[in-house]
Amino acid sequence: MQIDEYIFPDELYYHKEHLWARVENNLVTVGPTDFTQKMAGTIKRIATLEEDDEVRQDKPFGTISSGKWTGKLYSPVSGEIAEVNEDVEDNPKICNDDPYGKGWIIKISPSNLDKDLSNLMKLGPEFETWINKEIQEKKALLK
Repeated sequence: MQIDEYIFPDELYYHKEHLWARVENNLVTVGPTDFTQKMAGTIKRIATLEEDDEVRQDKPFGTISSGKWTGKLYSPVSGEIAEVNEDVEDNPKICNDDPYGKGWIIKISPSNLDKDLSNLMKLGPEFETWINKEIQEKKALLK
């Protein structure tokens, strides 16, 4: 689905801190949304916790930086980091080029998936209202 100039794939879950989550094969893949990468500009650095580190839903697991901005990356689910995308650590611009594909950041082995997913958003009226408000707030800041 496209909202304003941003793409949001239907099959993903979305975290309020602008990360997406894809459930596949008992793992949750996490990455930045199209909104995140466009607002950040060219991503210059991504730093995360390491494989086997524990993460908790809504708590930081790393940082993302561009020339104009640094922000925290918040975990959409609780569990253990199963894999870190080393390609993104070496070349963070991949997140700009392919945020929903090769631009994933970590994969998590979830500890309480059903509960955590209930706290995330899927596309629909609630998501559209929320993201439109976020878009308008960011546009106002950029003026």
